[in-house]
Amino acid sequence: MQIMEIAELDKKRMRIVLEDRSSFALYKGEARQYGLQQGEELSEELFEEICEKVLVKRARKRAMHLLQRMDRTEAQIRTKLALGLYPDDVIDSAVDYVKGYRYVDDLRYAQNYVRNHKEKKSRRKIYMELLGRGISSELAQQAVEEEFQQENEEQLIRQWIEKKKYSPQTADLKEKQRMCQFLMRKGFALNDILRTLEHLT
Repeated sequence: MQIMEIAELDKKRMRIVLEDRSSFALYKGEARQYGLQQGEELSEELFEEICEKVLVKRARKRAMHLLQRMDRTEAQIRTKLALGLYPDDVIDSAVDYVKGYRYVDDLRYAQNYVRNHKEKKSRRKIYMELLGRGISSELAQQAVEEEFQQENEEQLIRQWIEKKKYSPQTADLKEKQRMCQFLMRKGFALNDILRTLEHLT
């Protein structure tokens, strides 16, 4: 594969762009050490050596560093590594590494997320947020179902109604509409909201 471009990424690193438009980053000293030159060929053997000896180790270290600060999903780790210009195979290796130690566990992440948000948000909203964080629909569904076993939408709606000091018996139409809109913004379905309000009047 031909090296199409070698450009300065920052003060310490260079971005090497290959003919298939994929790219990776090396420190300037490493690029010199491997004799990489714009317009020249990069053999498959040398590229594999760079990946194995340099990029895989660096990607694993980066993944571990990201997980020290906070729990993350596999998709979040992959996105961060991709932003660091690591090739796909290197990202796969780094993700497999941290998953092997259970540092990344999407089901555990989803369960914790549901546990921490189920008092404030509806099942549907939490499920959609988990999908947005890269959790698969199967794991998101499993986590939501497990963590909401003892909860239901009506109980959560009642908690918000009490918290907002809303009185269904004395509220006028405008107040009822405001309460419905507030609960819908929290992710509750209108049918669940109306049913709960009806039970309280």
